Amino acid sequence: MGIKKFKPTTPGRRWMTWLTYEELTTSTPYKPLTIKLAKHAGRNNTWRITVRHQGSGHAKKYRIVDFVWSDKKDIVAKVETIEYDPYRTAFISLVCYTDWERRYVLAHKDMNVGDKIVTAETAPLKSWNRMEVWNIPTGLQVYNVELLVWNGGISIRAAGAYGTIVSQEWEYTQIKMPSGEIRLVHKKCYATLGQVSNLDHSSVVIGKAWRSRWMGKRPQVRGKAMNPVDHPHGGWEGRSPIGMKAPKTPWGMPALGYKTRKRKKTTSRWILKSRSGKLMV
Repeated sequence: MGIKKFKPTTPGRRWMTWLTYEELTTSTPYKPLTIKLAKHAGRNNTWRITVRHQGSGHAKKYRIVDFVWSDKKDIVAKVETIEYDPYRTAFISLVCYTDWERRYVLAHKDMNVGDKIVTAETAPLKSWNRMEVWNIPTGLQVYNVELLVWNGGISIRAAGAYGTIVSQEWEYTQIKMPSGEIRLVHKKCYATLGQVSNLDHSSVVIGKAWRSRWMGKRPQVRGKAMNPVDHPHGGWEGRSPIGMKAPKTPWGMPALGYKTRKRKKTTSRWILKSRSGKLMV
């Protein structure tokens, strides 16, 4: 994997970088596992904008990725391709099981065409194999982790992300998340050994505004450039200060250093240590 730079022929090209995509083996997705998703541009069922700065974007099709693997236990699969996925930062792999069924899975950073993967309760301790977390020794890296038994991998799926098995105690396993948070996960939950692909994703420089528009991101306007009716920072003349001690969101909530997580959220009991290092028990 690598980062590609360009000659500064234009201001947008001066700092722009791209991924070389050396790992990818095909540019055409597997058609039976692709669907067309309707675009909503951040709008709800009444067509009001509930998420700002979304819209447009390049045409793309969604790849159906298998995050559960529940019906493919103890069946060996062979990696056929490493592909780009426009809906996620990580790469995906097309695998073919011995029963000739093909599925997309999240690609490991070192995965290559021809590699064999398997999902089992006690699978071999090899990268990109998937198994129950009680079978994974402490200190090893994991990704695509289940937080609820048989609910599928819903955590640690971004490019280059990985968690670390901290300890095995009673019926729960302690996993250190990429944020630094230590969370309790039931030992019957599944996780994949290793680290997610596309490690250089965070090093890419967008370079120009139109490239963000390709990704469906619309421009953001400064709050103090608006009118008072539109934003708490709005009003006055020119580049005037916001006129308050700390910035606010358009809805009047503190924008910096304010905890948005509910204090009595039910899943908080599974957090052993917060990302700030504070013990939660």
